[in-house]
Amino acid sequence: MTKNVEATKVLAAARELTPVISARAADTEAGRRLPADLLAQLKQAGFFRMFLPRSHGGLDIDLRTGLEVLETLARADGSTGWTTMLGSESPHLFALLSRERFDSIYSGGPDVIMGGAFNAQGQAVVEQGGYRASGRWGFATGCQHADWLFGNCVVLKDGQPVPSPVEGMPLTRGMLFRANEVRILDTWNVLGLKGTGSHDITVEGAFCPEVNAFDIFMGTPCVPGPGFVAPLAHFVLHMAAVVLGIAQGAVDDLVALASTGKRRLYARTSLAESPVFQLKLGRIELDVRAARALLRESADEFWAACVNDPATAAKIAPRLSSTLAWVTETAAGVVGTCYQAGGAHSLRDGAPLQRRFRDIHTFRQHAAAAEGWFGQAGAALLGQPTGFWT
Repeated sequence: MTKNVEATKVLAAARELTPVISARAADTEAGRRLPADLLAQLKQAGFFRMFLPRSHGGLDIDLRTGLEVLETLARADGSTGWTTMLGSESPHLFALLSRERFDSIYSGGPDVIMGGAFNAQGQAVVEQGGYRASGRWGFATGCQHADWLFGNCVVLKDGQPVPSPVEGMPLTRGMLFRANEVRILDTWNVLGLKGTGSHDITVEGAFCPEVNAFDIFMGTPCVPGPGFVAPLAHFVLHMAAVVLGIAQGAVDDLVALASTGKRRLYARTSLAESPVFQLKLGRIELDVRAARALLRESADEFWAACVNDPATAAKIAPRLSSTLAWVTETAAGVVGTCYQAGGAHSLRDGAPLQRRFRDIHTFRQHAAAAEGWFGQAGAALLGQPTGFWT
């Protein structure tokens, strides 16, 4: 992939902000959201418009650069990387609306952020000109600073679910509302990724016009270009980049700790001088490089399909999901080794290794990283149906 000028600049901005993000990690976690001043810096750097087309004031960067940016941010702090990732994907979701609606949303500027929930935990009753929606949705990352919020709903007509084109499944639609139309419930009290502000959101009997409803899983983006082919597959790769950043950050933290001359209780040598420690460090560094190599290879293959033959891009998706599952499994092992090697230092609140450990194991509970995705990749190899990606 060839980087354009904007891509080079936004990646440089991510690297320049790394010390700031790292220094604010404790504040981000304590506040359970991005601090307002840090959010402003992330916007100014262009991260929330990096995938937006230049026609709408965006940077329109390539997939590989986007992954490098997200890994860099998560390497500094997992919560910041994750929250920025979700915000940066807003154009992909807005593109599932009509082109006229997409244009109107960005008419006031490029830094428009959407938050919400993909799980169909609401109901939308068909009415003239739109839907009457009610529901409560969990895991709405960044909801406190989002401009728009959505919840996925099962569509009802005459009291019954409307069937979808997929046999046996109901029709679902994402219902999009301005943030001030949605109530945020303070529920984000969790193990890790605490700074993502992934609270529950709810609406009760709210009207959503047809122009603000979109098909999350089967919709066709109204925006042309490789960056908008199969949006959910892009999201899978984005998540893998954040996971990789958390793992690399843990390795960085461990090296920094060893460089202080730390010596474990009863040990004859410092960590840095221990052959056993050196062996473990060499192994986990190789694990991170292997995961990064797989992610980049997968991304390059997918991007080439998006550029050259968009119709084939979806066929690669099962392998992308299995890539995310393997990268997550590998990253969790890396972070676990770092946490253990840090000894009692890792136990303390505020210790970077403790935060990395909690962050990676919180993400590991995400449905997108489940072991079952290996089975879907295997099914694809055998020419069998692949469930979600079929």
